[in-house]
Amino acid sequence: ETFLAYFETKGHQRVASGPLVPQNDSTLLFTNAGMNQFKDVFLGRDQRNYKTATSSQKCFRASGKHNDLETVGRTSRHHTFFEMLGNFSFADYFKKEAIEYAWDLCTNVYKLSSDSLIVTVFREDEEAFSIWKDHIGIPRDRLFKMGEEENYWSMGETGPCGPCSELHYDFGVSPLGHLDCTVDCDCGRFMEIWNLVFMQYNRDSSGTVTPLPSPSIDTGMGLERITAVLQGVQSNYDTDLFRPLIEESCRLSGIAYGENEKKDVSLRILADHSRASAFVVNEGVIPGNEGKGYVLRKLLRRALRHGRTLGIDQPFLSSLTSLASEMMQDSYPELTDSRDYCARVVEAEEEKFNSTLSHGMQLLDEIVA
Repeated sequence: ETFLAYFETKGHQRVASGPLVPQNDSTLLFTNAGMNQFKDVFLGRDQRNYKTATSSQKCFRASGKHNDLETVGRTSRHHTFFEMLGNFSFADYFKKEAIEYAWDLCTNVYKLSSDSLIVTVFREDEEAFSIWKDHIGIPRDRLFKMGEEENYWSMGETGPCGPCSELHYDFGVSPLGHLDCTVDCDCGRFMEIWNLVFMQYNRDSSGTVTPLPSPSIDTGMGLERITAVLQGVQSNYDTDLFRPLIEESCRLSGIAYGENEKKDVSLRILADHSRASAFVVNEGVIPGNEGKGYVLRKLLRRALRHGRTLGIDQPFLSSLTSLASEMMQDSYPELTDSRDYCARVVEAEEEKFNSTLSHGMQLLDEIVA
């Protein structure tokens, strides 16, 4: 709310989250970024009655180019479902204003220490580098040029793309005990919190990159990440967005969180996947063997398998999805209406999976014998 209200004071139109299942876009199974609902605006195919916008977008990354499924639970900041805060300019302001807004919000509204913020830019983007160094006054030892893999963004293999500038938060302490690491180290000391994408190009199916009709701005700040920073914890899973789900999983399994890393991974996966499943089922997706249904089935069965490794033998996942819906209902009241339906869908898949698993174990026992 703080983020959205800030950009409203700067003349941005608050726009509701687009659906998790994209409409009229065959290039995506699920919405994976805040800019998806504005894709045709960036390409010049659509016009809105506003030139600047802000939103909190539901995102799901468990398939396609942006796929975080295998890292979920193993890192402190990756999720299948998350919310992306963003501000957008459609041929209105560009790099200078986007950078000014980001710095003002982080330091003057969220009150983050400027000494704890580190900035990266694309190595060829001298304009952005100069704005940060000369206009904002970022010291050279906290301003870095990075390659295309780190600081060039695209929504997929095709579509709008461009160089970007990232803001990273330095917690000052490395969970792995590193004493002299830098921003590109994945030890957990540094967390990327905001990505300012300077949308300048379009990449077609042949890989050809051409300038967009008008340079625009697309930014993304992970709600779960800025929540971790503001709540003073180094893991998203230690915020109030996830802890109730983890605590319920601990109650169901009889396992304490924080005593065994392997079991902690499973507990985090249950928290993440139950949240994601509640939202995906709410939008009409049901488990299946292809497309969106296959992704959901894989997500549910992955959670169920980790529940089994924690010793949870009774049906449990529907209770977690119901809790996730309850936790998120203030911002997404539609989850309340679909909570019972979601529970039935999840229960049916759990029964089917348990049957498959039992049959498979019987066959395995026969082969072993």
